[in-house]
Formats: sequence, structure tokens, C-alpha cells
Amino acid sequence: MSQTRALHQQIAQLPALEQIALVEEILHRLDAPDSSVDALWAIEAENRLAAYREGRVQAIPLSEALAKYWSERVG
Repeated sequence: MSQTRALHQQIAQLPALEQIALVEEILHRLDAPDSSVDALWAIEAENRLAAYREGRVQAIPLSEALAKYWSERVG
């Protein structure tokens, strides 16, 4: 049995509140700030804004983007 499957089984045996606490701890660890990732996203944002301002890409209305997102999630 894989470690992951064994862990899943152990977690399933925990009371609901302990499962929630475990999920919160995992999410907290995964969401830790990382300055190198932040720096890369800052560069990406600057590049995207420059591309928009130079006319290399076009913006689409938020309503259109959300409609596409929801249609892909549901459909």
C-alpha cells in the first residue's frame, strides 16, 4: 500500500474537526510567501501590461472571461 493511500485511510479515521485542522495546516504551508515566485509574477505582470499597451494583445471584458470560465467548469 502506498504511503499516500495509507495516509488517506488514517485521515478518514480522524474526527471531522481534526481533519479540518489538518487541511488548514496543509494549506497554510502551501500558501507560504515565496519572494522568488512573487518576483517572477511581478515580471510576468509587467510583460503582460507592456504587451497590452503595445497592442500585441487585446483585453476582453470581464463578463466574457467569466462566462468562458464558467462554461468550461460546468460544461
